[in-house]
Amino acid sequence: MSRRKLTAKQHAFLEFIKEYLREHQVWPTYREIIDHFGYRSPNSVTQNLKALHKKGHLKRNEQDGYHLAEPLDDEPQSIPVKGVITAGVLQEAVEADMGSITLETLFPNLDRIFAIRVSGQSMVGADIRDGDYVLLIDDDIPNGGIGAVLYDGETSLKRVYHDDQGLRLEPANPEYDDIHIAPDVFEEVKVLGRYVGHVTRDGIYKRTARRATAA
Repeated sequence: MSRRKLTAKQHAFLEFIKEYLREHQVWPTYREIIDHFGYRSPNSVTQNLKALHKKGHLKRNEQDGYHLAEPLDDEPQSIPVKGVITAGVLQEAVEADMGSITLETLFPNLDRIFAIRVSGQSMVGADIRDGDYVLLIDDDIPNGGIGAVLYDGETSLKRVYHDDQGLRLEPANPEYDDIHIAPDVFEEVKVLGRYVGHVTRDGIYKRTARRATAA
């Protein structure tokens, strides 16, 4: 639905809803809207909601009423949770408004996560390919885990192993050789981040659980 131009009063009505959502994370009640604008009856609220919906600035569904047609500028995109489905025997579907899934849900430490674009095919065995965006968290890399390191002025995304013999950076592609770093140059290696997932044209992939094994 295309959006049409609002009147001054309709624009003020929409801006009040947005500001209220930013502050309270919920929609204002009819009474709060009436008190704010000095309306004489709830009918004025209904008329404004219908007008904003007709002009494409609001969406509406039967379950939970009106929503903004587009998220707030500072509101993260989210995926609505529509209900519960069994993974066992067949049972009646349960539909409900159960909130939403955001990037914060997928990655609880979102404030510590950053992305780096991958160049090369050394990690194709881990389904990380040239042009993907690898997601890293500012954290140490466990033995056998995937992560990004800076060594001798160059960065590399590899599976990292460390023991008394030094540090070994293992690619996930047999066409590439391991990188061996002697113990006495450990101080020259900087951990940039631990791998927690990657983004491709098809979507987001989180790190899968894998038991690290020494090579």
